[in-house]
Amino acid sequence: MVIKVYIASSSGSTSIKKQQQDVMGFLAANKIEFEECDIAADEDNRKWMRENVPEESRPATGNPLPPQIFNESKYCGNYEAFFDAREDNAVYAFLGLTAPPGSKEAEALAKKAQQ
Repeated sequence: MVIKVYIASSSGSTSIKKQQQDVMGFLAANKIEFEECDIAADEDNRKWMRENVPEESRPATGNPLPPQIFNESKYCGNYEAFFDAREDNAVYAFLGLTAPPGSKEAEALAKKAQQ
């Protein structure tokens, strides 16, 4: 399973650039393999991302903006959903991955299982 982060390499928005860097930096720091899919340089990536973000996760107007995160073709969420999962120590669950032993998320799940 490959985590795919849809980004825009030539975004004029500093907010989008920071969000993209935040997601990819977190994944890299936690040794979570991911593939960067640039929607600015590849029209196929842009079309695929826009077609595969679920209707309930789309903005009221316009197209979904990067970063958008998928596990292969399964939609995980956008930056806000990623940020919330990170705050809750639930990034691995958000990504559809098993938390590695010793991670905060694995420890939290073990505590819940014991209760």
